[in-house]
Amino acid sequence: MAKPQTVDEYIDGFPAQVQSRLRELRALSRATAPLATEGLKWGNPAYSSGTILFVFAGYRSHANFAFTPTTVEAFADELAAFTTGKGTVQLPHDEPVPSDLISRMIAHRLDEFENHHVLWR
Repeated sequence: MAKPQTVDEYIDGFPAQVQSRLRELRALSRATAPLATEGLKWGNPAYSSGTILFVFAGYRSHANFAFTPTTVEAFADELAAFTTGKGTVQLPHDEPVPSDLISRMIAHRLDEFENHHVLWR
């Protein structure tokens, strides 16, 4: 299979259940960060504005949302029930997307970049 060249191709490369989850995350990303440029970075859907703001990726049992570590730290209490990494949050496919939380994390990341010039690291 050829490497995806667009976000649509990326999403279409997954099983139906994963596609549905990724489309939901894409819609949430576009709605919360409408001025961000959508593209692929490291082979995954990424949203940028001169620098990468956030990225999401699909896996067999979960989707992974990657922010800056400072964004994940800012929401640590609310993320206690999730598997997290240095700047990532795993969203299991068999649970609803925490849309409000992810939207607030995206908004935080936008503010972090626009007002505090925190770049992707």
